[in-house]
Amino acid sequence: MGRVIEKFRYLSYIAIASLLVATVAALGWGMAKTISAVLIIARDWGQDPFTAVRLIELMDSFLIAIALFVFATGVYELFIGGANLPSWMLPHDLQELKDKLAGIIVLVMVVKFLEHLVEWDDPMGSLLFALAVAVVSAALIGLSRFVPKK
Repeated sequence: MGRVIEKFRYLSYIAIASLLVATVAALGWGMAKTISAVLIIARDWGQDPFTAVRLIELMDSFLIAIALFVFATGVYELFIGGANLPSWMLPHDLQELKDKLAGIIVLVMVVKFLEHLVEWDDPMGSLLFALAVAVVSAALIGLSRFVPKK
């Protein structure tokens, strides 16, 4: 039975391959947004009031792609092992992988808030959105800081 369980770890390749495909899709999404933003900036000579929003949205796309890639490499390292990647990318346990993901989620939420702030339609809605981002960020940071490490 032990050998069967050991072989089942290779099923993680399904998750890894799916995450890598999603990474490529997110990078393509970011590339398409980049081309669109550059064309709009060139056409309007940077006078479009939403230029900053478009540029911030680029960061969001690429942060999501990075999160997917980091998670894929983390799953690979935890279940298969032996990846020749920088040490900061390789988690040693599931908690460390969750901490890395939580940090990227906080960054994505901050970028989304900046997009919302630049559009600034509803001050009360912006305040509530900021509070929601702050509460979720605090919870994620708190969980990663105060959960005992083994």
